[in-house]
Amino acid sequence: MKSAIQHTTNKVSALVRFTLGAAILSGSMLSTAYAETSSNLHGTWTNLLAQHITPINQGHSTAVDYAGFKQQEDTLQTYLDTLAETTRTEFDGWSKEKQLAFLINAYNAWTVEFILTKYPDLDSIKDLGSLFNSPWDKEFVPLLGKTLSLNDIEHGLIRGSGRYNDPRIHFAVNCASIGCPALREEAYTADKLEQQLTQQTERFLTDSSRNYIKGNNIYLSSIFKWYDEDFETGFRGTKSIQGFINLYVDALQLTEAQQSTLKNQKFKVKYLDYDWNLNASR
Repeated sequence: MKSAIQHTTNKVSALVRFTLGAAILSGSMLSTAYAETSSNLHGTWTNLLAQHITPINQGHSTAVDYAGFKQQEDTLQTYLDTLAETTRTEFDGWSKEKQLAFLINAYNAWTVEFILTKYPDLDSIKDLGSLFNSPWDKEFVPLLGKTLSLNDIEHGLIRGSGRYNDPRIHFAVNCASIGCPALREEAYTADKLEQQLTQQTERFLTDSSRNYIKGNNIYLSSIFKWYDEDFETGFRGTKSIQGFINLYVDALQLTEAQQSTLKNQKFKVKYLDYDWNLNASR
């Protein structure tokens, strides 16, 4: 009798160990799958950008193949749907870097989709608005449990949250216009965000068609005029536009005299006209 009971007990113990092991393995596999899905959240966007973005102007700018995007609009929509599935609770649990990369990608991807709603019958993103309604105020983006506008993403979630305080975002978000900084050829990701934002900033600042020094004047993109307060909030110790630019003197290859003039804010700042024509490759 004792032997039979012991035999039964051993079988039950083995079954419990097997069940627990399977559960642990299953949980591990689910965790791994979740991690892989999370890390590849923007993989589809990177693939689309790699196919339809072309560097121009010696790499300072990019042209967008909207016709190519149009052919793969279903794939783009699948990516946008994935973004829309992210809950506010999930988002709030992420690092600042992951949040910011997510918001920049969402802004850029939805801007492309916005252009596709009328492409090729438009010359500018402004054609999607009207005399009394800005295209950036249209609420059509399902994100974090709400329906948002592009302005809600940029000025509310990114700039207005007070969480990120990084003026370099102005060289990462793209408004589908020639005057905009380049639409990057890859998605922004948490692990590469610092490098990507630095590269985008240098890429834009060193574009002599949009930012340059001549005599005692420094000519800058209107981006600096529109968002001047973002460059005065102490990013890396800088309190002015010229102070911010001085962080990138190596990339700008300024002479020592120019660096001194810039540091002492003796340049007179002038702003260039902004080109709102569509940044289309054809």
